[in-house]
Amino acid sequence: MIAALSLLLVCQLAGELLARLGGLPIPGPVIGMALLFVILAVRGHVPDRLRETAETLLQHLSLLFVPAGVGVMLHAARIQAEWPAIVVALAASTVLTIAVSALVFRLVSRWTGQQP
Repeated sequence: MIAALSLLLVCQLAGELLARLGGLPIPGPVIGMALLFVILAVRGHVPDRLRETAETLLQHLSLLFVPAGVGVMLHAARIQAEWPAIVVALAASTVLTIAVSALVFRLVSRWTGQQP
């Protein structure tokens, strides 16, 4: 488990370094996840220890949302003051996401020749 966690953290660190040194607008953890994907694609499989570690992390994923919840509560006054803009942004982004997903689905189904 230590080796698998180390691999995950090394990929994240490499992603952070690439993002900061390269001035990339992409978060370091996202770059690290892409690096991990490339490593696993080259290997051709996911090692059992890494799979077990990832499953354990996913089982306890809810614990990782506690700091975000605390941050939201810390800024409750600002959220209360700006709630109309937040609601509009959430609603618009949800509608836009659904529309783009539907368009991409239709486009891919046409490319593959499988009409819905």
